[in-house]
Amino acid sequence: MTPAQAPSASTATPRIAIVGSGFAGIGMAIRLLQMGITSFTIYEAANDIGGTWRDNTYPGAACDVPSHLYSFSFEPNPAWSRAFGGQAEIFAYLKHCASKYGVDRYVRCNARVAEARFDEARQVWQVDIEANGVLERIEADVVIAASGPLSRPAMPQIAGLDNFKGKLFHSARWDHAYPLEGKRVAVIGTGASAIQFVPQIQPRVAQLDLFQRTPPWIMPKPDKPVGPRAQWWFRHWPFTQRFVRSAIYWQLESRAIAFVVNPKLMKLPMKFGLSYLERRVKDPALRAKLTPTYRLGCKRVLLSSDYYPALGQPNVEVVTNGIREIVVDGIVTDDGTHHRADAIICGTGFQVNDVGAPFDVTGLGGADLGALWLRDGPQAYLGTSVADFPNFFMIVGPNTGLGHNSMIYMIESQVHYIADCLRELRRRNARTMNVRPDVQRDFNERLQQDMQHSVWVSGCTSWYQTRSGKVTALWPGFTFSFRKRTRRMRPDDYRFVP
Repeated sequence: MTPAQAPSASTATPRIAIVGSGFAGIGMAIRLLQMGITSFTIYEAANDIGGTWRDNTYPGAACDVPSHLYSFSFEPNPAWSRAFGGQAEIFAYLKHCASKYGVDRYVRCNARVAEARFDEARQVWQVDIEANGVLERIEADVVIAASGPLSRPAMPQIAGLDNFKGKLFHSARWDHAYPLEGKRVAVIGTGASAIQFVPQIQPRVAQLDLFQRTPPWIMPKPDKPVGPRAQWWFRHWPFTQRFVRSAIYWQLESRAIAFVVNPKLMKLPMKFGLSYLERRVKDPALRAKLTPTYRLGCKRVLLSSDYYPALGQPNVEVVTNGIREIVVDGIVTDDGTHHRADAIICGTGFQVNDVGAPFDVTGLGGADLGALWLRDGPQAYLGTSVADFPNFFMIVGPNTGLGHNSMIYMIESQVHYIADCLRELRRRNARTMNVRPDVQRDFNERLQQDMQHSVWVSGCTSWYQTRSGKVTALWPGFTFSFRKRTRRMRPDDYRFVP
């Protein structure tokens, strides 16, 4: 029996099912062990831990937040090789954390959570697990969804996609066995993944057609190696790394003033961004294609020092005409041009809004979380609790994403909050806790009011929003304000069942 299946004598030893083993799942598990709770299991659909840093192995995959901040505060890594960690290094760091803190013993891989249904009569969660083609059911007192919003690749909805006879894959499911050398490659999308892998594959392919719908704002990436001397200091004098981490945090946090307080302050960085584009792209026709027409920050700001130079190479064409259809041997644009391709790579992001929950979740009175989110857009209380879903918590839930700082900071805040909820359950000897609907409603109404002052509602369309324009992915404030809100749970916000 896994820990989540073992009988629970009381709420002092709750059976906990954690869904997902990225930073959120590993961080939550570490906190549980620190609390003396061992009655939990991490259910991972893949064959290894790591979340997005396991899945995204495309060439050039790296983080756009400095390494010293994109890591757990309690587990600094003095051996980061670069200012911005690459995929392999971040993945290794997560594996190290899981091993060092003994979390790996509690992970069950190749076990996909298909459904979680709350049993009102017994006040427990019935969780269906699909493992190696076999469906089994376990019981849990608490379910913690830690799969994150960027876990489900979004394929483009383009006519004829299934008709293509060449190689087709999403950047998050990169096919390393397929040789790109000498091929005609079409790349759909110009988001955070594409700007990293395009410069890596450009020298290898015969022709690269990049299909761009909206040009992103791109700033130079101040990446550089971390030398042996700095690593020595970080290893032998840990306070130096803490100082660097703190300096990076406040530098990034200061940017929130333009993101969420006064977007007009974006004028200066916009001038810098346009100047950077002019310096890196000399061809005026290409530069015109790559010039953003919306306010910086409305969509995700991207960092790259090699993307613009790659697009100026003779074997690259930036295509701005819309795609009419995909045919057996390539892509046809709205102007009737046939772009032949041996391979199509979709850098089209992930399913975040206007989709259901990552797995079926049914709460009180048959409440369907996925249906609620499709109807009203994803919402929760502090991105963590949802009314009518007792003892169900999320990490990196609705409105917890960031446009300016490290998500690990937000993850640690939510982990701390959930731990406090578990302590309150134990203190009250309660069976369940359920956030009050009025508390959740008031919180989201105020949140959306605050959102109206942010840059994310300044006129663009992005994956931050639902089709109706409601921003449900981002936190409209400073990260330290979110931490203050999650430092202590407020018992009056919840209803408890003894």
